[in-house]
Amino acid sequence: MSEKFLIVQGALCKCQYGTAPDRLKVLSHTKEYANDGKGSKKLIASTKDIGSSTLELNTFGSCSKMNNKPCQPVIQEWKDFYDKITLTHKGKVLTEDSKAICPVGGNPCIEIVWHGQTVTAPDSDVKKSDKRVQSQLNPLVDTQEIEDELEGRAYYH
Repeated sequence: MSEKFLIVQGALCKCQYGTAPDRLKVLSHTKEYANDGKGSKKLIASTKDIGSSTLELNTFGSCSKMNNKPCQPVIQEWKDFYDKITLTHKGKVLTEDSKAICPVGGNPCIEIVWHGQTVTAPDSDVKKSDKRVQSQLNPLVDTQEIEDELEGRAYYH
């Protein structure tokens, strides 16, 4: 699984026959999280996230396979998942390469466009950063003000 992100709650998916993306909802469990500092928002998606209510809007717009009528996706099965990790509910984790099968589209027609994870720098990284380098990379950001806010000593000019 080198260099692949796990798929989490809020990942963006699209169908090759649809006109709009939709976000993945993880409803299969409430225990395992990834990429969330507080450990309470980014549930890991798995092969158990199937059915008709697995997407936030439950549509990919209009479906070219149904003469451009409204899409009503039903994720039947996930392919190309990572089989070396099994979650507590016996689901295998999804990665950026995972694709889903819909009964209308047939072949794996639903793909992951964005994995759902976001990069956040912990407070400790901000405190350790070299202020001179940061001022060159981010000339419009007052790094001292950010550091003071992190330490609870916010000040205003």
